[in-house]
Amino acid sequence: MDPRDFWGNRTKSCLCLILLFAVLLGFYSNVFSLIPRRQTEKSQSSPEAHHVQGQRESLTLSEGDGHLDSCRIPEVPRLLYPKAQLLKPSRVDVLVMTPWFAPVVWEGTFDSALLDVQFRNTTIGLTVFAIKKYVVFLRLFLETAEKYFMVGHKVIYYVFTDRPADVPQIALQDGRQVVVLHVGNYRRWQDISMHRMEMISNFSRQRFLREVDYLVCLYVDMKFSDHVGVEILAPLFGTLHPGFYAADRQSFTYERRPLSRAYIPRDEGDFYYAGGFFGGSVPEVYRLTTACHQAMTADQAQGIEAVWHDESHLNRYLLSHKPSKVLSPEYLWDEQMLQRPPLLRKLRYVAVPMNHTEIRSR
Repeated sequence: MDPRDFWGNRTKSCLCLILLFAVLLGFYSNVFSLIPRRQTEKSQSSPEAHHVQGQRESLTLSEGDGHLDSCRIPEVPRLLYPKAQLLKPSRVDVLVMTPWFAPVVWEGTFDSALLDVQFRNTTIGLTVFAIKKYVVFLRLFLETAEKYFMVGHKVIYYVFTDRPADVPQIALQDGRQVVVLHVGNYRRWQDISMHRMEMISNFSRQRFLREVDYLVCLYVDMKFSDHVGVEILAPLFGTLHPGFYAADRQSFTYERRPLSRAYIPRDEGDFYYAGGFFGGSVPEVYRLTTACHQAMTADQAQGIEAVWHDESHLNRYLLSHKPSKVLSPEYLWDEQMLQRPPLLRKLRYVAVPMNHTEIRSR
């Protein structure tokens, strides 16, 4: 073979390899350059990409910003607090972690001082419905909330009522306010309960997204009796129903009729969650309440009403969308109906004695 032909062929082969390498390098560099751009576009288009401060104006965030407990890690100043002992768990008598790694919140499993610092720039919205005669519970509810609920943090109490003139005036801590939202009432208490999801959904879209970081949705015929603070906050949380926290799933009073959108088969279920205490970040609460309202509307079109109304639909949603925190029965208890077990070191939010028939009929 002519040496010139040999070296010519070698040179062509080398050039082809170099060109191919350059093309591949350019292609992959373009692909990798798209990844952060898509993440940024996604974060800017989602409801979570809005942080509320000052007058709670909506701002488009950079990649590093977002909700306190899902994206951005807050800086904690120098604090003195007991060291966690890896080989000495804080509680061994109760479940403290779900199978999907969500904490179950009990007394002894958190440090309030440390959490207060982490959530120091957070504003919490509390929704409560005082329709018809349920307005009589408002004074005790608000007075005990001022004593025990999110003490030291900014709070907006959103009171949904058909009787705004009957909302009591109480002394509030600095940075806290009561906002009265005038709504209509319904003939049956079941309808009031079910329309709660619709109203929370509507107002989340209209104003809560601009005004608060988290929503806590509670029943009004209750009172706070001990600390309820930022340890409950998470993107989505539910509370164990006091009547079923120790029961097996077959005993849960889920909706068992397949026709209903709230249907849960007997071989499914994690916990039975109470309708009187749930919440999370505003976008997540909006998704939950919207889904529950749509499911109840679909049921109504089929002529069916879930056995426990909005609570049944809440349990269906939290089965499919696992909460990121689960609150123990410390956060919802009825001392008149249930004997307090030793594992409950605190009773934080308890039912107020009342005549249900008389209250619901007016």
